[in-house]
Amino acid sequence: MKNPFGDQQVPGSYHNLQERMYKKVSANVNEQILEIIVKSYENALNEENIVLTRPERKRLLSQITKLVFEDLFKKLDGGSSSA
Repeated sequence: MKNPFGDQQVPGSYHNLQERMYKKVSANVNEQILEIIVKSYENALNEENIVLTRPERKRLLSQITKLVFEDLFKKLDGGSSSA
């Protein structure tokens, strides 16, 4: 629902709620998720005794993170019965 006095969303609208919830959730969760992924990634590299240069480590972490999120989104969109 649009505000008749301008382009701002009406405070009680769904868009406003979504934006407020996103700000609250993402501020707290983003760092936690990244920390979990990095820790798991480092543990996996250590278990496999893999030695990479810093740029290789960073590139592979980026690729793995993308795959983890793609898998997560598939589970969210696919209607996983465990949710």
